[in-house]
Amino acid sequence: MSGIFNSSIGRKFAMALSALFLMFFLLQHFAINILSVFSPDAFNEASHFMGTFWAVQYILQPILIFGVIFHFVMGFILELKNNKARQISYAKNNGSANSSWMSRNMIWSGLAILAFMVLHFIDFWIPEMNTKYVLGDMSGMHNGEFRYFHELVEKFHSPIRVGAYVIAFVFLALHLLHGFSSAFQSIGANNKYTKSLQGFAKIYAIGIPLGFIFIALYHHLTGH
Repeated sequence: MSGIFNSSIGRKFAMALSALFLMFFLLQHFAINILSVFSPDAFNEASHFMGTFWAVQYILQPILIFGVIFHFVMGFILELKNNKARQISYAKNNGSANSSWMSRNMIWSGLAILAFMVLHFIDFWIPEMNTKYVLGDMSGMHNGEFRYFHELVEKFHSPIRVGAYVIAFVFLALHLLHGFSSAFQSIGANNKYTKSLQGFAKIYAIGIPLGFIFIALYHHLTGH
């Protein structure tokens, strides 16, 4: 196993698998959050299920946290390795002519996303863990009603917080525009379906972040 991570191909393959896993989670996360725009009751029900179902809490959630940490650590390792390689290649040719702006700046968009995740954890995950496992309240109720939708709307009252979310999702779109197609390439998905996969990658990379931006702006502007 250590031999896999010591090779460039092995590291890129592991990075790609973690990226695809996180992109699947992001799609699921969006599917639940968009319910808050169209049906608060459905959003509350889905949030309560995800927040109390044992398989999600004790199996999928730890796997997700590990996947996030692994992806960012592996990303930093790859960036360090790539920087060493660039020092050599720049002496021979113009590196910017052989790679896109997004591919050369994945580390910066990744750091912006990491900063956003810290904010997101402070806003939602840490209070949720405190409510359930410190206070011991697994009901998801407040004043006789599910609290999830109310807590979501409250977070988007601040224009500063909404602005931070919008900026973070712009960086996420930039990150995904290169990362999605790169992940497919790293796992060897270069075949007759490559063009279709690239088209889907662009739709996903732009559409999902735009969707999250829409959710934040909708609740900020409507207050519900």
